[in-house]
Amino acid sequence: MDVASYFLLFVCFLQSVIAILDPNDFLALQSIRKSLHDVPGSNFFASWDFTADPCNFPGVYCVDDKVVALNLGDPRAGSPGLTGKLDHSISKLSALADLTVVPGRIYGPLPQSISQLKNLRFLGVSRNFISGEIPPGLSQLRNIRTIDLSYNQLTGTIPPSIGTLPLLTNLILCHNRLSGSVPSFASAFSLTRLELKHNALSGSLAPYSLPPSLHYLSLSWNKLTGPVDRLLTRLNRLNYLDLGLNQFTGRIPTEIFSFPLTNLQLERNQFTGPVQPVNEVTIQTVDLSYNRLSGQVSPMLASVQNLYLNNNWFTGQVPGSFVERLLAAGIQILYLQHNFLTGIAISPTAEIPVSSTLCLQYNCMVPPVQTACPFNAGKRKIRPAQQCNRR
Repeated sequence: MDVASYFLLFVCFLQSVIAILDPNDFLALQSIRKSLHDVPGSNFFASWDFTADPCNFPGVYCVDDKVVALNLGDPRAGSPGLTGKLDHSISKLSALADLTVVPGRIYGPLPQSISQLKNLRFLGVSRNFISGEIPPGLSQLRNIRTIDLSYNQLTGTIPPSIGTLPLLTNLILCHNRLSGSVPSFASAFSLTRLELKHNALSGSLAPYSLPPSLHYLSLSWNKLTGPVDRLLTRLNRLNYLDLGLNQFTGRIPTEIFSFPLTNLQLERNQFTGPVQPVNEVTIQTVDLSYNRLSGQVSPMLASVQNLYLNNNWFTGQVPGSFVERLLAAGIQILYLQHNFLTGIAISPTAEIPVSSTLCLQYNCMVPPVQTACPFNAGKRKIRPAQQCNRR
């Protein structure tokens, strides 16, 4: 066998044991490597040696000659992460389906070119210092299931076109500096998780702006206004709802208390009217504090483990079912302070379980038992009589 034949056999052997990465993917990885660096204490890029097969690099996953997943940074808890900017050449990874960046110090805008990744299913770049606006081109990612850009410094509005993504399941944009209104997700029939808390979003929510497919909805710590009763009655698959610290108004719909919720957080809004569940409420935590709710406390709420009704306008006697549940350690937290309640049938010598907390101060009665209340309840035990006489 001549030299040329030996050489040909050697090349064939190399090709059989080494997957040759697509040249475009190879160059893209090089550019990404040049734009990012390990934060001191991280050694993620230490083995990114381009004289070897990039498909064996940490965080790089290939199928045949294409990169299909790129997880940038050491995923172990406590890793300091990476710094630098995300390079626009990331769009050259044409088969990329999964792009994840671990928490770190990556800054600058999200590359507009990400919208060219037509196969992308998961985009997770959270807990960094990404700034600028959300690229409107993300609406071109018709295969995307999850977008997580939480805990960054994003500004501007949420592109309305994101609400049209047909397969979007999770949209997590919390803890940024986003403003403007919440776009309509009425046609996002696959959406199950929507997290927009801790932004500066404003405006009202139309009755049909969110899909009934939602299981998890968090809009707290914004500037949202208007009634939500018609909207909420449609979202009967929710198992977590947090609308706290906004300026929502109107009544709390009765239907919501029969949803499969574990947490219902509506605190610090401007909700009004009575709270009248039809059946025994099985939600573990219900926080309706700091609103303008009125009427008598419903006995249907006595089955709630952690109940916050403080700082409202509730009147009348506290139902005896609350006392029974409290003394049996079925209630862990019962906050009734700062209302207009006139009595509760509990003995002054009753022993409240150590695992339970009761606060009754600043109502239209002398608290029959002395209990530890939160600091923000103040020091006054009884509401002034002239306030009580007006109710």
